[in-house]
Amino acid sequence: MKKREGFVRTVLGECPAGDLGACQAHEHLFLRAGTPSQSNGDLLLDDYGKTLQELQSYRSAGGCSLVDAQPVGCGRMAQWLERVSRESGIAVIAATGFHRPFMYAASHWIHTASAEKLSELFLWELREGMFLDGDDNWPEQQGLARAGIIKTAAGPEGISGRWETLFEAAAEAARKTGAPVLCHTEGGKGGLDILRFFMDRGVPPSQLILCHLDRIPDNDAHMAEIADAGAWMELDTIGRFKYHSDEAEMDMVRQLHELGHAGRILLGLDTTRARMRSYGGGIGLDYIHKQFFPLLRQNGFLESQLHRMLVDNPARALAQTAGQTS
Repeated sequence: MKKREGFVRTVLGECPAGDLGACQAHEHLFLRAGTPSQSNGDLLLDDYGKTLQELQSYRSAGGCSLVDAQPVGCGRMAQWLERVSRESGIAVIAATGFHRPFMYAASHWIHTASAEKLSELFLWELREGMFLDGDDNWPEQQGLARAGIIKTAAGPEGISGRWETLFEAAAEAARKTGAPVLCHTEGGKGGLDILRFFMDRGVPPSQLILCHLDRIPDNDAHMAEIADAGAWMELDTIGRFKYHSDEAEMDMVRQLHELGHAGRILLGLDTTRARMRSYGGGIGLDYIHKQFFPLLRQNGFLESQLHRMLVDNPARALAQTAGQTS
């Protein structure tokens, strides 16, 4: 087995990390009908043309790449990810791993498979190719495009019970491959517990991306500890006005800069049907470029600071540099 350095694995193959360009670190492009959309209709993203249109607008605004955070077994449409990347010109980094419990039916294999079997599944998708099925039964139909990131998700109770088994499997896959790990936090809480879990199992903080940390106000101290440890802070409450305004989001970003943590910030929108303009939603994948960054510029942020958050930092966070890849 040989080590590779400085590349990102997209659905169209490996590319040098420095070629990613402007990259949003947490989005959802497709999600087929099933248990997730039955729980929340905003999770249904099943129109190829509309998603392609969204990506074309994103590219026109300056976007070059993004992470699709939908893992195997809960509505991911891997075959469309490959096609839409090719047709839109947007590099897509796809996810293996697992999501929150409500995304799965009670009879789903995610509730019973062993940590060893789950780890083997995640490793296969990282090394060989993502499966095209798996929403109802154990995945069998294999595609060619490989995943480039491992998705994990902690619920309100944190890493406990059955979900501890899933985290064990993800940690094993991360340790063996060096693939980055995208970690859902519940309402921005529990990030340090997730960080310790992976570190205790030999996964360095530099492989870990903690999501939704900006979901709650006054979370600066928590985020600073995560950044101090060497992990990545992924901020995606931009344009989510039920939580707070973009001005409040800007203040959080400014505070992190003032604390010296600008080199650990990633940005995204965590898109749903309600947030995709092509689906009739309120904003669109181009919102950071067209709305949020102009706000930052008007309030004294430098172009070099914006470039760091959307270009330089993703190139470092998503690069596979530390593990065996084959």
